[in-house]
Amino acid sequence: MIFDFIVVGAGSAGCIVASRLSESGRHSVLLIEAGGEDKSFWFKIPVGYAKSYYNPKVNWMYRTEPEANLGGRRIYAPRGKVQGGSGSINAMIFVRGARQDFDDWREAGNPGWGFDDVLPYFRKLETHARGESPWHGANGPIHVTPMRGSTHAVSDAFLEACKELGLPENDDFNGASIEGAGVYDVNTRRGQRSHSSAEYLRPSLTRPNLLIEREAHARRLLAAPDGRVSGIEVMQRGSTRSFSARREVILAAGAVDTPKLMQLSGFGDGATLFAQGIETRKHLPAVGQNLQDHLCASFYYRSRRPTLNGDFASLLGQARFGLTWLMKRSGPFAMSVNQAGGFFRGAPEEARPNIQVYFNPLSYRIPDNPRAGLTPEPYPGFLIAFNACRPTSKGTVTIASANAADAPLIRPNYLSTDRDVEEVLQGSHLMRRIAGARALEDWVEDEVSPSKAVQSDEQLLDYFRLNSGSIYHLCGTCAMGSDPQHAVVDSRLRVHGVQGLRIVDASIFPNITAGNINAPTMMVAEKGSAMILEDAAARVEA
Repeated sequence: MIFDFIVVGAGSAGCIVASRLSESGRHSVLLIEAGGEDKSFWFKIPVGYAKSYYNPKVNWMYRTEPEANLGGRRIYAPRGKVQGGSGSINAMIFVRGARQDFDDWREAGNPGWGFDDVLPYFRKLETHARGESPWHGANGPIHVTPMRGSTHAVSDAFLEACKELGLPENDDFNGASIEGAGVYDVNTRRGQRSHSSAEYLRPSLTRPNLLIEREAHARRLLAAPDGRVSGIEVMQRGSTRSFSARREVILAAGAVDTPKLMQLSGFGDGATLFAQGIETRKHLPAVGQNLQDHLCASFYYRSRRPTLNGDFASLLGQARFGLTWLMKRSGPFAMSVNQAGGFFRGAPEEARPNIQVYFNPLSYRIPDNPRAGLTPEPYPGFLIAFNACRPTSKGTVTIASANAADAPLIRPNYLSTDRDVEEVLQGSHLMRRIAGARALEDWVEDEVSPSKAVQSDEQLLDYFRLNSGSIYHLCGTCAMGSDPQHAVVDSRLRVHGVQGLRIVDASIFPNITAGNINAPTMMVAEKGSAMILEDAAARVEA
């Protein structure tokens, strides 16, 4: 079968790309997805993300290789294996990132990617509950809902504690500045997950020029006699199938699987490919390099007053929350567990906010069980978590073999720079300052972990090394830039030196953004789609 465009990966980016490319009706589009359809009720209800956390039917459930600076632990890295991708299984915090993040993209040799350039695409994808403004859109597919006004009392006490410490307040992390304490926005519509599968793709599937092939695991990119990428080979329900593209193949498989597919297809570092018996079609040494992620640790507190632990732990409490959601599409089941938080300077001399904080009115674990949900700690409690906004450690994603069924080798190389270690200590001390503020005195009974016995910088760092984990913001592995030795795509997201191939997903980030990366990934998809259509129109006119 032949299509104008083939999009590989129906995740946060791929659903948008497929929808936008098929919108006019002029182009035929095939969307390839390794997983199935996101039909389950648990994909709709925000708190249902816990049901996907350890479910191999909808989650690749990747793990890193042993991390030397984290006690040799293999860090869990869930990735969506379902229509909607990781946008179907994430916690829905909607944060664009800081202005400087995107200005740094532009300065890295990518004209058109500064903050003022990308803001129109953020506004284009959004319908914000507060309506249109210079910072927000009111007509986009993704609905964004502020949680302010619906938060738990202990979350409000956290905000008071930050104010007491002289930390700035922020009414909108997606406004003029990201700095300060506030309440997060979430991408929900009337209490249900609002993501690119539901809002972009599903309405578009009625178009005759858009086809989706699910349970189709991409194995390799196909080449025309002139070397142009001409299609894709997939394994679908036990059978090998091939599809051809007249114009372009667009990879949107994410920061792990996009570089994996590139390497399996002969695009990558020649020595790496040779070691796996793969012929090099184009030597691109940056494929799989520049892996970045946010590394997070939580401080757990026992509370003197009731938090959400009791209600989440009881069938009666869950039933009440469920009824509230069913009747009003509100309450804790309609929200993210990460209610409040902020972006702060870990030290007065920091030039910009460098520590992100999450405040949860619930202290919980998620058992390694697909049938399990959130399991609260057996006491009233809450947790405060933090990560560095712009970690400087960089890692790699490389294929383990020439077999597409084998998981790739993920090596984030966490805490490999002195700067990242410094920020661990900055964040740890910030947690203690906030928890010790007068506004939380009526709440904090005890610090359960790391515990009061952990006081020295060395002890705090040891705690972080043994208890931190990914917060699932992997990006950067096919970075955008002008130099093919250090970047994979140019500023129009075309793979350097390869005709017919683009990448439109989080792997193109030159540097990680402050905050959660789902919103900037969707922005990349909107802007990338516009570029693809502009270039297609220019070729027709020529």
